[in-house]
Amino acid sequence: MSIDRRSFIAGTAAVAAQFGFASRVYAEDKIVRFTIAQDFTRIYTFVTSEYNQGQRDYFALVNERGGVGGYKIVADVTDHANDLPRAIEAYERGKREGAVLIDPLSTPVARALVPRALEDKINMITAYSGRSDAADGTAFPYVLPLSINYWTQAGLIIENFKKTEKGSLKGKKIVFVHIDTPFGKEPLSILQVLAQKEGFELLTFPYTPPGNDQSAIWPQVRRARPDFVIFWGAGVGQTVALTEAIRNGLPMDRVSSSVWLSESDMDVVGRDAAKGVMKVEPCVGGREPKVIKDILAEVVAKGKGAGPEAKVGTAYYNYGVQMGALMVEGVRLAAAKAPNGPVTGPWLNDGLRSITNFTAEGLLPPTTVTREDHQGGGMGRIARWDGAKFVPVTDWFAANQDVVWSEIKKNSETFKTTGK
Repeated sequence: MSIDRRSFIAGTAAVAAQFGFASRVYAEDKIVRFTIAQDFTRIYTFVTSEYNQGQRDYFALVNERGGVGGYKIVADVTDHANDLPRAIEAYERGKREGAVLIDPLSTPVARALVPRALEDKINMITAYSGRSDAADGTAFPYVLPLSINYWTQAGLIIENFKKTEKGSLKGKKIVFVHIDTPFGKEPLSILQVLAQKEGFELLTFPYTPPGNDQSAIWPQVRRARPDFVIFWGAGVGQTVALTEAIRNGLPMDRVSSSVWLSESDMDVVGRDAAKGVMKVEPCVGGREPKVIKDILAEVVAKGKGAGPEAKVGTAYYNYGVQMGALMVEGVRLAAAKAPNGPVTGPWLNDGLRSITNFTAEGLLPPTTVTREDHQGGGMGRIARWDGAKFVPVTDWFAANQDVVWSEIKKNSETFKTTGK
């Protein structure tokens, strides 16, 4: 997939205009500009394309309805291919053109951009990526996960394992298979603390990115005879990991992923073969949520969708809608406080950090973002693949947040002191 730089005025005509043309055509509109620089071609590939499709379709829905707070949303989309120089170039271009937000959807890119976003006061969304300690808004005022970070996801998975074992993991063995990148290593600190606290043995198996070959790891996992397995990657690393877990006879009902598992992964692995595998679910999947039905009726049915209709309602697509809805809610709140702007990073930041009990009409758990908590409350749920769809096996819940916030504060205080 090749993504040239484009400006999308979603829903106005659902067209892309090269190199800022759209901003000239709609100069009469009040606009809020987002830089959507993501990895479409290297590691995250179809993960990004579905997430991005959901974002753009949500922006289209908003703009089709006349915008939000008197503003239209302009999304400048480009492919940074998980390459830092390209990502920095996209960021700087967005800054020059008045972007007040960037969503890089990449842990290494987000980490590299933190100092620039803080200095320039441009809001950086780090949904399911970036630094987990960015949940501390006092240390990272312009870095906003707006979602359950990797430490929280690990805490949710362990709590669900504990529930499966009737309240105790003492003496159990948990294996953690992960991509050998900052993203893959992120949950280790929480898992280590929880291993001590809950009394389970933690075994870790890293693999080289992007994860095409994991054949040497999974026989070792099988021989370890774990009680539970967590696999942690994205894109090809996830499908390869799950394929190898199945091939090595690991019971799927004892295997869990982070949020990065989708229907598209199951199409690669085999829908029946993966039956029973679990994942963290940060929002409702499928096409039943009202906002997804609205997108189908008001955007896709009019031929204005940003991608294949078949992908509407997949997990990654809905993640994109979730994050698009939170971004737009930030715009709505900012416009309510200062209807005439100026549209700056601080203007939007004030709105984003005022989000209260927001659910996007039932798509996501109640989310409240404050100046102290950029994670949004830490609620998620566990879902299990039944061969056709992910079915929730828990309600929305938060777990181990004392451990998570202890780690957040420890790291954010270090950042305040050293900048690292």
